[in-house]
Amino acid sequence: MSLIQPARIPFDDPQIVAARTDLVAALRAFLPAESVLERQEEVRPYECDGLSAYRQLPLLVVLPRTVEEVQRILRLCSERQVPVVARGAGTGLSGGALPLGDGLLLSLARFNRILDLDPVARTARVQPGVRNLAISEAAKPHGLYYAPDPSSQIACTIGGNIAENSGGVHCLKYGLTVHNLLSVTFVTMDGELIELGSEALDSPGFDLLALYIGSEGMLGVTVEATVKLLPVPERAQALLAAYDDVEKAGQAVGDIIAAGIIPAGLEMMDGPAIQAAEDFVHAGYPTEAAALLICELDGTNQEVSEQVMQVRDLLLESGATEVRTSQDDAERLRFWQGRKSAFPAVGRISPDYYCMDGTIPRRALPEVLRRTAELSREYGLRVANVFHAGDGNMHPLILFDANRPGELERTEELGGRILELCVEVGGTITGEHGVGIEKINQMCVQFSPEELRQFHAVKEAFDPDALLNPGKGIPTPRRCSEYRELPTPRAHHAHH
Repeated sequence: MSLIQPARIPFDDPQIVAARTDLVAALRAFLPAESVLERQEEVRPYECDGLSAYRQLPLLVVLPRTVEEVQRILRLCSERQVPVVARGAGTGLSGGALPLGDGLLLSLARFNRILDLDPVARTARVQPGVRNLAISEAAKPHGLYYAPDPSSQIACTIGGNIAENSGGVHCLKYGLTVHNLLSVTFVTMDGELIELGSEALDSPGFDLLALYIGSEGMLGVTVEATVKLLPVPERAQALLAAYDDVEKAGQAVGDIIAAGIIPAGLEMMDGPAIQAAEDFVHAGYPTEAAALLICELDGTNQEVSEQVMQVRDLLLESGATEVRTSQDDAERLRFWQGRKSAFPAVGRISPDYYCMDGTIPRRALPEVLRRTAELSREYGLRVANVFHAGDGNMHPLILFDANRPGELERTEELGGRILELCVEVGGTITGEHGVGIEKINQMCVQFSPEELRQFHAVKEAFDPDALLNPGKGIPTPRRCSEYRELPTPRAHHAHH
């Protein structure tokens, strides 16, 4: 039995069927027929997000077109005490958009318009269903772009990026979603429309915008956002360095930052990830390397020229066996292609994989990689490592086969051990994927009962009946006490 997912609710349970019939009739009173999906084959595509190990068919799915429709749907659900899970593109990797068998799934897919793009103010006002990459595509004619670039940027939406405070390979220099968002408009569970932030650099009162970003759909449903746009740098160049030892590559990351250089991106992959990516996209990676470092520098022509030479020297001094510098934009993009395709590449060499998202202090990188390899051997499961090395955000990919009895549970346990190792060395259990249901047990390790009580109090201030995405993000005290009593090797890690 899964350590993480609650028991599934059958779609054809008589009580569920009665609740569905009743709710569909109430929704169809003000929504067109095609906006309400109720048949099993219609709701099946929504049963999971990017963390496909966990699935649950929702009670039903609604696809509103207007803010007023969202308000009416939430008001209706609030009156009837029906829980609601909002969903963007479903690319999330922590089960944050996993539906509830007795709850409504609210898809924002039809909110896909860029409402306004102001090249002078360098802002874009967008609906939550707009794809991350679409903003940069629309801004490109003006010499502007939107900086956060998660690996799923071709598909993931701004609403989801806000919910998870997504980063991407360029967040080291340009920040996460929270650093690139000026305002957000959302609907509360009782249908109230609220705007946080403003187009000015700051607004009075508490910084509720920063609180809302990364709240994983537990405080409100985003219906509009204003994002910052940046000028496309004059020049960008990437270096690719191969190492025969993972710890040397980890050391090089610290050396670059210590030299006062903030690269646009600084990424690392270990041997298994290099091999998988090369087999998949043929980016020309040296497959015999134990680790690969990709360092991108951007800015003015002169700045990039100086930094490329400086970084090249640092990489060679730290023990790189080979250093390549991109000669043109096509080669730079090829260096990145393998890294950005690492997740699907690993999917080709294993029936299933489980992607973790811990963040650690850079100095702990070599130790965490070594101990992850030990845990991998202990559990008999392969682990490929891909990470945003510059800010210590690691993505260990645990390779497993869900069809083998007990293997998912072993994978969950290994994942939990890796995350708790991150906490032990002074890090955190998530960098950009969010807690969702996947890391909910590790919240009990990262935070004390008093801290978790405060999180619940914040949730209650926005959503008193706990109807928005319940069971995600923040564990209940009961869940934590049960988790701490589990007879596993992790018990001694828990800080009380």
